[in-house]
Order: sequence, then C-alpha cells, then structure tokens
Amino acid sequence: MNTSPTLIFIHGFRGTHHGLSLIAAHFSGHDAFVPDLPGFGDGPSSELYNLENYVAWLHGYITAHRGEKTVLIGHSFGSIVAAAFAAAHPQMIDRLVLINPIGAPALEGPRGILSKLAVGYYWVGKRLPARAGKAWLSSRASVQVMSSVMAKTRDKALRRYIHDQHHRYFSQFHSADSVYQGFLTSISHSVRDVAPKISTPTLLIAGEKDDITPIEKQKELLALFSHASMVVIPNVGHLTHYETPDQVAQAIQSFIKDV
Repeated sequence: MNTSPTLIFIHGFRGTHHGLSLIAAHFSGHDAFVPDLPGFGDGPSSELYNLENYVAWLHGYITAHRGEKTVLIGHSFGSIVAAAFAAAHPQMIDRLVLINPIGAPALEGPRGILSKLAVGYYWVGKRLPARAGKAWLSSRASVQVMSSVMAKTRDKALRRYIHDQHHRYFSQFHSADSVYQGFLTSISHSVRDVAPKISTPTLLIAGEKDDITPIEKQKELLALFSHASMVVIPNVGHLTHYETPDQVAQAIQSFIKDV
C-alpha cells in the first residue's frame, strides 16, 4: 500500500494534462493524477463552464481518486478552480499548492488590455459556425502569438519545445462555446476571491517575471491566507511548468514531505 500522499494536478486554461506532465513525472513514488478539465482534452462536456460546475466536477473527481492524504495542485486557471474547491471542501484535502496562481482578475493586470481584446477574440469564435469558430480559435498564428508572449526563456531549444507543446495541445477544447465560457470564467474570478476562506496549508509558487499576476500582486495574495508560504522562482514567467519544472517539483516535494 502506498503511504505517500495522493497528488491531483489541475491544468490551466486551454491546456490539457500534458502541460503538467514534466512536473508530475517527478512524483513516481506517489499516486498522481492529472485529469483534463471539463471542456478540454478528454475531460467531460457540460452545458455550463462556470466556476461552480468546475468545482462540482472536481469534487466528484477527488471523491473517486483521493488517498488517505491528498494534495491538490493547480496551475494558472487551475489555481482558481483548486482554491475555490479548497475553500468549499477543506476536509477533503491535506495540502494545497497553487502554481502561478491567478492572484487578481485578468482585466486588472498589466495585460488587462490584451485580456479585453481576448474577450472579443473568443466572442468572434463563438459567433462563427462551429467548424469556422474552431478554426479561428485554433489558428497557428494566434497560438504562436500567445505562446511567444508567455515564454520568457532565451533558450532557443526550450522555446521551440514550448511552442510545439502549445501547437499540439492548446486547441484541444471541445467547442468554441466551451472555450469562450471557460475564458469568461477564467477572467471573472481569481484566487484572491477565496484566499481568506482557505484554512488548508497552502504553498504559492510564483514566477519572478510573471506578468499575468505580477510578483507584487502575488505577495499581496500571500498575505490573505491564514496558513501559506511562497516560493519565487527567478527569471521565469507564467510557464514554470515548462521552463522550470524541476524547481517547481522540488518546491512541492519540500512542502509535502511531512504530510
């Protein structure tokens, strides 16, 4: 019987389980699960992709997969879902890890203008006929722009790998409507909304150069938790799961060693 805590990873917006595979690979001694969120990859479909339904889905998933001890880990949009779950169901998890947490609404951040433009981008995709809408949102050019904006590494080989991963998996959403609803959910909520309600010991893992939630906002977020600590990874932005997975995994391992 495996006595190590069970790990459940929740990926970010437009991602799939592949995005967290480099981190999860460090935990071969654990029961580790990386499901696809509803509306993405092999995740279930739904009529509504709002936060309440994401949390309800996660409740069912954790009920089916939790161990004697359970660690919930969310990256980016997954941090919003994981934090909302922790606030609503603290008895079901023993530790919470938020990687590149969304600490403030996207429309407030330094890329607020880009977020507003993205609303229009996703709205157009939703309004087009199904095939055309999927093609609009999956265009190689738009995915390349998003990938290039987020990647901070100067390592050319690593940048090529990140772009390849995004081109492979960033468009595995179920429909233009599902990704549009998911995007509205991602920009309408943040971890800040529920942080004061979370009693579970929590680790925040922040990228020093993250411009989706800048490090100053991450420090403000940290102060809202009753029992939390933060690890800042230098010289990386929002893609710590691709650029510095070893450091992310090491931070998690240190945090859960006594669970």
